[in-house]
Amino acid sequence: MKQIKLNYLFIALAFTAVLASCHKDKQTEPVDNPTAERAGIYILNQGGIGHNNSTLTYYDYTTKQLVPDQFTVANTEKLGDTGNDLGIYGSKMFIVVNESGRIDVVDPKSAKIMKQITLDQPRSVVFYKSNALVTSYDGTVSVIDTALLTITKTITVGRNPEQMAISNGKLYVANSGGLTFGNPDKTVSVVDLNTLTEIKKIDVIADPVSIIADAYNNIYVLSYGNYDDIAPGMTIIDAKTDIVKSGPSVSLGYSIPIYTQGDFVYYATADNKIAVYNAKTQTSERADFITDNTSLQIPFAISGDPQTGEIFITDAVDYSSDGTLYAFDKNGKKEYTIRVGISPGKITLLNK
Repeated sequence: MKQIKLNYLFIALAFTAVLASCHKDKQTEPVDNPTAERAGIYILNQGGIGHNNSTLTYYDYTTKQLVPDQFTVANTEKLGDTGNDLGIYGSKMFIVVNESGRIDVVDPKSAKIMKQITLDQPRSVVFYKSNALVTSYDGTVSVIDTALLTITKTITVGRNPEQMAISNGKLYVANSGGLTFGNPDKTVSVVDLNTLTEIKKIDVIADPVSIIADAYNNIYVLSYGNYDDIAPGMTIIDAKTDIVKSGPSVSLGYSIPIYTQGDFVYYATADNKIAVYNAKTQTSERADFITDNTSLQIPFAISGDPQTGEIFITDAVDYSSDGTLYAFDKNGKKEYTIRVGISPGKITLLNK
């Protein structure tokens, strides 16, 4: 899963045993007038490893209708085991299903399957020009032609690569090494997107997982560290020089989503807050983005809408009950909530 890696499964099971209380029903509060360009919002719910219960929730902005699992409605079959990432590129939506070992390419308007591509434990997807780039736990990035929907090249990177970010014509890949207990990787691979080859590795805090690029040529990497030996933390890389810059001292927990919008970087902290970092000034902005009394149990995914300034945050609750998506305005005040599925790990807006 995103954030819940396989070697941490026993921790997730412990959480499930302790926190297996029922999730209270939540009513979706209507959105009066989201931007006219948006048709709705998708949430990919990972489910539990080995349970084959990933789902794709869809909320239609115009009709105010919520479909708990649009994928099953469209295809009369389950999405699979551990949906890990989701992205829309042109007329296609790519759904990365980790434990099922495939990429489902679907029509974003309906979620109807167009093609399924088999990969070994795929993790994350990003897009560049005519390619979808997908990390796999076998230490590779697969290059998929988005028109032909075929794999045209495989790039070798580090151990158990997770998320990716693109800046200055380069792909930055977080090599976690998370499947090797007590011996994580501690590098970010840099791939030249013109030649589609790895050109270097950059040392970061051990077990890097979450990574994102801002508008100022900076790459932010969140790492789990190595248990009692190396603390979790953030590494900032200058994408112009590929030199590591001194970053802020951060307190990270078990779930480490990160997102950037405008001048700000949003990430979850150990006390289940959403901290805000100013990308333009390279200073910490706020210890908690949320300004009303909304509290989160397990912030699991962060995204937003640059057109409205809204920020979306999902709460995984206890990894076994239905989760919640919260929509906040740009000032951190809750606008509405949507009840979603188990471990909601990715959010994507659908345009009209």
